[in-house]
Amino acid sequence: MRSLVVLLLNLYLLAVLGRIILSWFPVSPDSPVASISSFFYAITEPVLGPVRRVLPSIGMFDLSPIVVIIGIRILIGLVGGGSLF
Repeated sequence: MRSLVVLLLNLYLLAVLGRIILSWFPVSPDSPVASISSFFYAITEPVLGPVRRVLPSIGMFDLSPIVVIIGIRILIGLVGGGSLF
C-alpha cells in the first residue's frame, strides 16, 4: 500500500514538473502538445490554485509549484519511510 501511494505521489510530481516545463513554451491550441498541456493543467490546478492564493505574489513569478514539490517530497519521505531528498 505504501509503495502505491509513493508511486502516485511521484507521478503527480512528474505532472507538476511537466506543467512547469510546458509553461516555458508557447503551445498552439491545435497542436498535439496542447492536449498534454491541458491534461497537466487539469490535474495540477486543484492543488496549485489554492497554494497560489495563499502565497504572496512576487512579481510575475509563481512559487506555488515549488511549495507543492517540497510538500510532495515531504509526503513521500513520511509515507515511504525514506529520505526526503
